[in-house]
Amino acid sequence: MKRNTTLRLTLAGLLCAVAVVGSTFSFPVLSSKCAPVQHMVNLLCAVLLGPAYGLGAAFAASLLRNLLGLGSLMAFPGSMCGALLCGLVYKRTHKLLPTLAAEVFGTGILGGLLAWPVAILLMGQSAGQVAFYAYILPFLVSTVGGSILAGILLGALQRAGALKTIQHQLTEAK
Repeated sequence: MKRNTTLRLTLAGLLCAVAVVGSTFSFPVLSSKCAPVQHMVNLLCAVLLGPAYGLGAAFAASLLRNLLGLGSLMAFPGSMCGALLCGLVYKRTHKLLPTLAAEVFGTGILGGLLAWPVAILLMGQSAGQVAFYAYILPFLVSTVGGSILAGILLGALQRAGALKTIQHQLTEAK
């Protein structure tokens, strides 16, 4: 059990680091900073580690990105909604396509909608300055890019048979 937990925490930490470093490769879209690597990491966590580790890694990456000045408070609702939803979908279906769609919906739609109260309550923007749906388009752009990257990577791992091997290594000590 200890080996399993250590492997899972190590991989979650590594993926969190990839998300933080990957956020240096971001681009602005409207009022948001789009970081597609975070969404790729969300999907890798969902498939390899599950929803709880994915949510934890997304929170840690968002926190570190904010502390390092690489992100904004919008990183929290965007990445965490997507990570949780795609983790839950993969846990239930064990299929990549619905998991990719869950990341896009969780981040792009749910995260985009939850960004509005964050902007109003925590960032001090007035409701008149920020439309209720203002973050949906930028979040969708970012998550679609990251989901495509993850889909290519996970699809290649699956075709090579490596995905099952990695998943087995992470769960064998249970």
